[in-house]
Amino acid sequence: MGSLILDALNVHVEGQGDKVVVFAHGFGTDQSTWQRILPFFTPYYRVILFDLVCAGSVNPDYFNYGRYTNLEAYVDDLLKILDTLRVDRCFYVGHSVSAMIGILASIRRPELFIKLILIGASPRFLNDEDYHGGFEQEEIDSVFEAMEANYAAWVNGFAPLAVGADVPAAVREFSRTLFNMRPDITLFVSRTVFNSDLRGILGLVRVPCCIIQTSKDVSVPASVAEYLKNHLGGKNTVEMLRTEGHLPHLSAPALLAPVIRRALSR
Repeated sequence: MGSLILDALNVHVEGQGDKVVVFAHGFGTDQSTWQRILPFFTPYYRVILFDLVCAGSVNPDYFNYGRYTNLEAYVDDLLKILDTLRVDRCFYVGHSVSAMIGILASIRRPELFIKLILIGASPRFLNDEDYHGGFEQEEIDSVFEAMEANYAAWVNGFAPLAVGADVPAAVREFSRTLFNMRPDITLFVSRTVFNSDLRGILGLVRVPCCIIQTSKDVSVPASVAEYLKNHLGGKNTVEMLRTEGHLPHLSAPALLAPVIRRALSR
């Protein structure tokens, strides 16, 4: 079973070093999203890369609609990968939804994680009475409707908004991985992510966290980074990047990589 998941989710191990760093991509991308920053880490760390089961690079037959109704199933996949590779301690770098997957995994297996580096993380995207997640329900419903009505048009509109910064190559790359996803899977995962509310479990996290947030992110308001810092149960820091967008590893890798390197060394 272990080797099956390594093949199914395209697990790769690169680099050298005694310490292990797991890079987990976010919604709409795959492990190729890390290529611009990997050279900053592979000379010093053993790097584990994999694809979420919803990624376009994974055989869609592996996506079980009955299983992946919440993030816990993705946590199961992550822990199975680490156990199969016999990893007993690691750093974890998670982007967007994978940041929250890492948080859940650290609650279940705190001894496994030295530190979590959370990029563009959000425990809840919907606004609440005392919480600004960035979206009203009507806005989310409009997104789902647009995805269903014309997936290509939605991708062409969403990709530049998400990248934020004026980096055409990053927009093209994000568009490519979004188009690689099967539209019905994209919509299903989007509903799962946008309907998640993990605020209630943040206090259970005991692993130290470094929260990395760009100065302007259409998906995650800057206030969410402070919310995470104040509500996660461990020792936490916030690093604000002086760039825009939800995907700084694509749009500003030379700016992001040193911040991650610094977080790994502390």
